[in-house]
Amino acid sequence: MATRRSDATRIPLPREIKVMVAAAFTIAIGFGLIAPLLPAYAHSFNASAMAVASVVSAFGVTRLLFAPVSGRLTNRLGETPVYMTGVLIVALSMFLTAFAQDFTQLIVFRALGGIGSTLFTVSAMAFLARKSPPTIRGRVSGAYASAFLVGNIVGPIVGSALSVFGFRIPFLIYGTALVCAAALVFFQLKDTRRADRRVQDSRPPMPLKEALALPSYRAALVSFFSNGWATFGVRNSVMPLYASTAFAGAALFGYAVDGALMSGLALSLFAAGNVTAVTFSSRLSDVHGRKPLILIGLTTTAVMTGLIGLASSPALFLVACLLAGAGTGTLNSPQQAAIADMVGQERKAGHVMSTAQMSADMGAIIGPLLAGAMADMWGWDWAFFATGAVLAIGAIAWARAPETNLPVRPGGPRTGTLPVIVPPEKPRTSPEES
Repeated sequence: MATRRSDATRIPLPREIKVMVAAAFTIAIGFGLIAPLLPAYAHSFNASAMAVASVVSAFGVTRLLFAPVSGRLTNRLGETPVYMTGVLIVALSMFLTAFAQDFTQLIVFRALGGIGSTLFTVSAMAFLARKSPPTIRGRVSGAYASAFLVGNIVGPIVGSALSVFGFRIPFLIYGTALVCAAALVFFQLKDTRRADRRVQDSRPPMPLKEALALPSYRAALVSFFSNGWATFGVRNSVMPLYASTAFAGAALFGYAVDGALMSGLALSLFAAGNVTAVTFSSRLSDVHGRKPLILIGLTTTAVMTGLIGLASSPALFLVACLLAGAGTGTLNSPQQAAIADMVGQERKAGHVMSTAQMSADMGAIIGPLLAGAMADMWGWDWAFFATGAVLAIGAIAWARAPETNLPVRPGGPRTGTLPVIVPPEKPRTSPEES
């Protein structure tokens, strides 16, 4: 058997991973459409800043409550059936949200979406952990995250442009995109589902108690909470509202911008910084370890988020959004790959992944509420400063935690730099020999 040394980047992504990445991109395009419009849509029902934030928190509450259920269902029924069910539930919630008649209905329909969201998020994380070759775990996480991020770059700009047609059209488009994503997984992964049914998955689940005994897993729970507070909470609720009110009508490079456009630009630049950083951080974490990238990402995001509320001009605000997004992109893939390192491919990841998701959801619930309350009482700068402080706590937690992508032997290479085993080619038989 022949061997050759190769960088992990030369290993192709498995086909099943490519399908999930394509579905993630489809979902992200739709989510990007509604992200800059949801706070304004909620505000159109005469809601305060804190009430607007509660729309995002309601989504997080149901995700949190149903995360344990999603972990159990993923272990019992398999990843792809749970994934498709979750995506279709979110699609239904989007169609209902488009026709909400009052603020109460809006919260109820968004909360329904949270149930579906936790189903497809946890099942996707478990699927990636099972199908990712150990040498490219970071790159797989990066590819999946990049699909969401690229969609989030395009989506907010398109969503802001569609706002001239009213708030309801983007929600209908998002619901349709979700149906398409479910159909993609249904048809493209049917062979995977059949194989899973024929050969029952006998892998034991990793006990949550065992995971909680690991310092790196506890640090990951803290960083997931911090990231949920900042990225999934404040970024999607407080930041768009801040952008649309603080800089509405301000001059940007000599042109006046309205609130919806400023909100869309802020989210798109955040996503642009995110996807740019993901392209290198995911690969670097395979070769050099997860912890350095996680620490750099948390520290950068903490500083830039704290500065967002102090920006005195639209240009400085957008630069801070871009750099905060870059910090988040540096963090995301390595911290998810770190959990996959701890679980491994030989055990089911449902409970461990759902608990990490619960931690992120807890941050996404608490963050918008407290940040919105601070904005109402003391001003926007306090809301963003507090968010930066929470991210700094995540960095402190990881500073005390050990690396998860360890060298295979002391002083040896990590999994991302191992040689690739290439089966020898069969000798060709000449016509004379045959």
